[in-house]
Amino acid sequence: MATTASLSFSLPQRVLHWLTAGLVFFNLLLPDGMNAWNRSIKQTGAASAEQVASANIHAYAGIAILILVALRLVLRQIQGVPAAPTEEPQMFKLVAKVSEWTLYLLLMAMPVTGAAAYYLGFEGAGDFHADVLKAVLWAVVGLHVLGALAHQFYWRTNVLRRMTIG
Repeated sequence: MATTASLSFSLPQRVLHWLTAGLVFFNLLLPDGMNAWNRSIKQTGAASAEQVASANIHAYAGIAILILVALRLVLRQIQGVPAAPTEEPQMFKLVAKVSEWTLYLLLMAMPVTGAAAYYLGFEGAGDFHADVLKAVLWAVVGLHVLGALAHQFYWRTNVLRRMTIG
C-alpha cells in the first residue's frame, strides 16, 4: 500500500520526473521535424527521408514520455508521494492536486493523439494534439512551474528540494 510519510520523492521518482520534463520540453520547443513532415504530407502526399527521420524523433520522444509517465504512476502507487506542505493554503492544495492529475492526463493524451495521427493517419487527432492539447499543456506546465516557484520563494517550503536532491 502506498504511503505519504516520506519527506521527499524517491530517487527513481525524481529521475523519471526530470527525464519526462526534458522530453516534454524537447517536444514542445522543437516540433519542427513533425511540422515539416506534416506540411509535406498535406502538400505533396510524401515526405523526404530526412523529414520522416525528424518526425520519428518527435514521435519516439512522445512514446518515451508515455512510458515514463506510466512508470511514474506505478511508482506513485507503490511508493506513495510526500504530503503537501502544511504552509500551503488549502485552496492551493486543491489547485495543485487538480493540476497534477491534469498534467498526468495530458502527458498520456498527447502521445496517444500524436501516435493516432502519425501512425494511424487520424488527421483530427493530430489537429487536437497540436492545436488544443499543446496549448493546454503549455498552460498547465506554466502553472506547475509557478507553483514550484511560489513554494520556494513565497511559502518557503521544501517542494523544490524534494524533487531535486531529496
